[in-house]
Amino acid sequence: MSQFAVIIPAAGQSSRFGGAEKKPFVALDGRPVWLRSAETFWGRDDVSKVYIVVAPEDRDDFRARFGHHLAFTNAELVEGGSERFESVANALARVPESVPLVAVHDAVRPLVTPALINAVVQSAAEHGAAMLAVPVADTLKQVEPTTNRITGTVPRAGVWQAQTPQVFRRDWLAEAYAARGRLTVPITDDAQLIEALGHAVVVVPGSPLNFKITTRDDLELADAVLKARAARRREYQPAARPFDDEGQW
Repeated sequence: MSQFAVIIPAAGQSSRFGGAEKKPFVALDGRPVWLRSAETFWGRDDVSKVYIVVAPEDRDDFRARFGHHLAFTNAELVEGGSERFESVANALARVPESVPLVAVHDAVRPLVTPALINAVVQSAAEHGAAMLAVPVADTLKQVEPTTNRITGTVPRAGVWQAQTPQVFRRDWLAEAYAARGRLTVPITDDAQLIEALGHAVVVVPGSPLNFKITTRDDLELADAVLKARAARRREYQPAARPFDDEGQW
């Protein structure tokens, strides 16, 4: 597996989440959401460093509350910008040129699995750019925003819902960010920047469970998924027997 760096933006305003605390910092089954996203990466031998990007106004509070989680990891705290792309650019500037691949993963997508990470990193190493995504299963409607009236039905054939991590050659991502000021269309993810350079981005099938926490309902659903996974692990873990270990008795 190729070595890669990981950028985890956690500097957003969480305007749709509600409440006094931003969604990356709320507890999910006893651990902050951002930590559940980050720890999947920083225990891997193929990760050079994990860059956690937080807003300037959150930096001191983050260090006070969560700094101990970073003490014995290969993680680094980075100050974010006013927009997500500024935050990613700030972290990207810290990634050494010797690191071949960079993964960008949402801080509020805490249910990604090692198997999904393996698949998308392997694809990026082969093709230069890859991202997780899932085919759209529901019917899509175009809606007029002021009246909420349907104005059309969007064909869903060939339409996929983007997920993260999105993984790119470091030099391609650096080039894309250097050129982003020349783009005249709204950019909603890093893959779109790579596409604008003319590079193909390969889609790797993700999982519906690798969803992004946007609302309180999403947080409740993520909590249920974690509890179900824990129950499944307990179910398949064999019970200890008295004479399993030689010389125990």
